[in-house]
Amino acid sequence: MIRVGTGFDIHRLAPGRRLVLCGARFDSPRGLLGHSDADAPVHALVDALLGSAALGDVGTLFPDDDPRWEGADSMELLRRTVALLRENGWRPVNADLTVFAEEPKISPRAPEMRANLASALGLGVGAVSVKGKTMEKLGPVGAGEAIAAQAAVLVESCN
Repeated sequence: MIRVGTGFDIHRLAPGRRLVLCGARFDSPRGLLGHSDADAPVHALVDALLGSAALGDVGTLFPDDDPRWEGADSMELLRRTVALLRENGWRPVNADLTVFAEEPKISPRAPEMRANLASALGLGVGAVSVKGKTMEKLGPVGAGEAIAAQAAVLVESCN
């Protein structure tokens, strides 16, 4: 059996925060604001994985009012999510992510981001896609106020 999941996340940019996207740290005066490291693409991927297996969402599994997740590395949240899926009889097959940002440019760092995600998912790099898109100066992402991401995943039964 196979299933598909989708996810979306957006975080506001704020001064004094590290900018982390798909586990890659970017040199930037602003980072994403959130309870954890606010890695929006990873949060979208976690939502996609959880949705594919009907196991809830990132906010339910890792609530922002729980001090255990304050400042958490989102890549660790992704690894925990993959483990939860396996416990429930599912494994990832592939993942496709789109990061919406005016800055930074995603394509130069996409290979590193893909490798980070593939490692956490237990997949080969060829099964993970990361693309960057601008919002053509429209909305909060286009105004440079936020970064958003969407993810799609395919999972298969491992029973």
